Amino acid sequence: MNFGRGPSVVLNVGGTRYSFSREVLKDFPLRRVSRLHGCLSEQDVLEVCDDYDRERNEYFFDRHSEAFGFIMLYVRHGHLRFVPHMCELSFYNEMIYWGLEGSHLDYCCQRRLDDRMSETFTYYAAEEPNGGPEGKGRRPPGPEGRKWLERMRRTFEEPTSSVAAQVLATVSILFVIVSMVVLCASTLPEWRAPENRSVEEQSRYTAESVREPSGIIEAICIGWFTAECIVRFIVSKNKCEFVRRPLNIIDLLAITPYYISVLMTVFTGENSQLQRAGVTLRVLRMMRIFWVIKLARHFIGLQTLGLTLKRCYREMVMLLVFICVAMAIFSALSQLLENGLDLGTKNKDYASIPAACWWVIISMTTVGYGDMCPITVPGRILGGICVVSGIVLLALPITFIYHSFVQCYHELKFRSARYSRSLSAEFLN
Repeated sequence: MNFGRGPSVVLNVGGTRYSFSREVLKDFPLRRVSRLHGCLSEQDVLEVCDDYDRERNEYFFDRHSEAFGFIMLYVRHGHLRFVPHMCELSFYNEMIYWGLEGSHLDYCCQRRLDDRMSETFTYYAAEEPNGGPEGKGRRPPGPEGRKWLERMRRTFEEPTSSVAAQVLATVSILFVIVSMVVLCASTLPEWRAPENRSVEEQSRYTAESVREPSGIIEAICIGWFTAECIVRFIVSKNKCEFVRRPLNIIDLLAITPYYISVLMTVFTGENSQLQRAGVTLRVLRMMRIFWVIKLARHFIGLQTLGLTLKRCYREMVMLLVFICVAMAIFSALSQLLENGLDLGTKNKDYASIPAACWWVIISMTTVGYGDMCPITVPGRILGGICVVSGIVLLALPITFIYHSFVQCYHELKFRSARYSRSLSAEFLN
């Protein structure tokens, strides 16, 4: 800590005192408390807490003392639960004040919070390190290089944070659209190379394809995506966390095939194995379809879908288990009734249980292609039960997924509106 004296500091939260050493505050799990370590003056301290006693080196926070006690239990033991007989939204407000999020709660409490927020449509946004768009509670100004990196990071990570971020997002979207148009057009018969080329012609065509208009456009798009990915990696705060993020992994999956295909083209040359390599090249080129997922950085709808799947993975697994169990039961019974019993008529479409699984899955999802159907009376009765069971089983987890989707949408929309307010302030300035 750069302000105050003494080997320890005292936090007074609603009348309850906690004593810590200065070194503990540096890496304290609560963001608001750790901000005290970088305070340079009393004015900076008062932007973090409500009052400060210089003689006792005591920092006062006018917050709920019992809620902070439960938050301190999370700091010590790693488990965060709601305070008994306290409103979930009030406790969530305390969590956000201290720098925690809903994901820090235990799973049972997360479900309670999700249900409560879905019922009341009340949503909170986590406080930014600089105090949000209004500029309250800003951190002390750091070195110019660090501020420049933070500005670059927000420009690339938050499309609505500034005018430059919106321009960059628009350009990125245009590159994605152009690359998708070129990918779709390359599958047209007029664009595809004849399949009956000789090995020499195929080698010459592969070497010259880069110089074609579609190859040039593809190279430009790949160059843009590669430069964008490299810059985002350089300005990221945590490099390991950057590599583990799903969207960044998708970026690598979309970019890497192009360079692999170029290397394979260079090294195969007129090798006799070029035809096998040509199939691999087509598979790698088709992986460019992952570029569509890059749009999730710029559209709330795709972000909501991804966040919902992340939060509802237990419900999704439960849904898959329901379907697999029902598929095993109905496929075995349908194969027995349609083909296994000697009833004078055997349905060849149900010759095996794996073949019957296809009929079960399209029946339970009410798709009903009609390519195979039961012909016996017991089989048709079983088919009706299968369809009704599919409707019931699929509807069971939908309510939980729907509530989580609504919550995720409003949270992301709230965050986008907060950055839009920051953008409006930038225009006014």
